[in-house]
Amino acid sequence: MLQLVNLSNYCSDTELIHNNAEVLQAFLHYHRLDGIEMMFCDPWDKKVYRKEWIHGAHLRFWPSWLDFWRGDQAELQRQFGSQEQVRACYGGNTREEWLAVYRENIRQAQAAGVKYMVFHVCHARMSEIFNCDFSATDQEVIETVIELVNALTEELSADTELLFENLWWPGLTLLDKDLTAMLLDGTNHRNVGLMLDTGHLMNTNTELKTEAEGVRYILDTVKNLGPYRRYIKGIHLHRSLSGEYAKSSRQVAGEQASMADIMNHVMKIDEHLPFSTPDARQIINYINPKYLIHEFINKSMDEWSKKIVVQQQALAYREESK
Repeated sequence: MLQLVNLSNYCSDTELIHNNAEVLQAFLHYHRLDGIEMMFCDPWDKKVYRKEWIHGAHLRFWPSWLDFWRGDQAELQRQFGSQEQVRACYGGNTREEWLAVYRENIRQAQAAGVKYMVFHVCHARMSEIFNCDFSATDQEVIETVIELVNALTEELSADTELLFENLWWPGLTLLDKDLTAMLLDGTNHRNVGLMLDTGHLMNTNTELKTEAEGVRYILDTVKNLGPYRRYIKGIHLHRSLSGEYAKSSRQVAGEQASMADIMNHVMKIDEHLPFSTPDARQIINYINPKYLIHEFINKSMDEWSKKIVVQQQALAYREESK
């Protein structure tokens, strides 16, 4: 099993490691990590993000995209206000222009020699992120994701694993075995699997109060996948116990929300905090993943380091601090 951390070359993460390969190398060495799962947001600086450290890539992600794919101009006008804003979001005004953005992202990951790529499977309009009054069903999102992915898979080498990640918005939640099977069986690329995001899965149950309850819920959900649980190749490991906030915030209107408001709201739901209970070991032991990614959102190297230490100690991957 490879033990990794998530990282991007977006400016906030570049600043986090001081845009310095030696800083990143020392960090990985200190935490006995095998490398990183990379998100390419900008051109790849190979001197900072060395190829030997990059084992996986998280592909770019648009939370709201179904209306664009369907060509619903009235809805896009309502959401964005102009074609210029649509182009700014998707890199173009047509499917093919947007697919070109995806293809370039895939080519960049392939050039880095990654073993796997992660694809988010969900859709939610910005207002729906707040009120949870969703316009699309899980099945509609998955059926359309199959169309989208099958338009891209010719870019993937046969030995690159395409791993679908679960979220708590409409799409792949992992709560429905048949829909999970539909996605895996409907994808042309045959080297497919699942990237289980434990925090995202916990967000589907707003009644969870403790980490131990979260672990049991995760294990029960995975067991209910039946034979499809063997497709779980990796785990984004973190916990989220934001149920009370998620329930209390559903009446907040989102139509006029700024991007800062949206990000603040999403991060309050999707906490990305470390597991501290030894019960979390049960998840790793049961699934036995190829890739374990300690996935956190960090404001400083010190904060990032502390989160990794807490989770590694919970998993008995390092000794307790004296």
